[in-house]
Amino acid sequence: MIKITNLKKQFSETCACDIPSFQINDGDILGLVGNNGAGKTTLFRMLLDLLKADNGSVEYIFAPTPDATVPDVSTSGESLINPTSSEAWKRHVGAYIDEGFLIDFLTPEEYFAFLGKVSGMTQQQVDERLKDFERFANGEIFGQKKLIRNLSAGNKMKVGIISALLRKPETVILDEPFNFLDPTSQLVLKHLLTDYNRETGATILISSHNLQHTVDISTRIALLEHGVVIRDLPNAEGSARTELEAYFSAE
Repeated sequence: MIKITNLKKQFSETCACDIPSFQINDGDILGLVGNNGAGKTTLFRMLLDLLKADNGSVEYIFAPTPDATVPDVSTSGESLINPTSSEAWKRHVGAYIDEGFLIDFLTPEEYFAFLGKVSGMTQQQVDERLKDFERFANGEIFGQKKLIRNLSAGNKMKVGIISALLRKPETVILDEPFNFLDPTSQLVLKHLLTDYNRETGATILISSHNLQHTVDISTRIALLEHGVVIRDLPNAEGSARTELEAYFSAE
């Protein structure tokens, strides 16, 4: 669970975030939508302690969920506070925001091996886990002997998404994950994320300008405008689609 309380961020005269109270429940697939400048990336950066809030807090609360591939990942249901009190939340969260997350002078295999090592995974565990992403990689990432910096934008996105999911985190945060992907890869990613949510019970947060894909996979949608959550919509069987289309067509 993620609890947001009185979270505010101002850039000069622009309000980038003003969220008095918002809760993201365990197992949610939360789609974050809004036009450019709505505050989606700013919110994600504050959730990941990459950007300091002017006021307020984010609280991660994890139930005990031991995972043999990630030593000591279990908590005892304690609250892990971001950003001021603890860094323990980082063991439970996988994220990809942009290319700045990547180490681009490595090959994808070297990068995944590094991530696995710092997470306490053996190389065998990393190799076994990467098999889950072979369809998504589509023969364009593994075994190509290319540095990440020399990959296409779409394949860099794939590396970032795989890195976020590699450790099987309890919470996944992805900013514009459908960007740069070809239509086939977008469809595979939708199945990858929904299957991951169903199999692990993980909480997944995505932001996207692609309204169709977001509605297709999200169980809940938050609509942002000028840093404020103006709608919090349940999305069983795409029920939020009509209201969202009406909002964006009126803009």
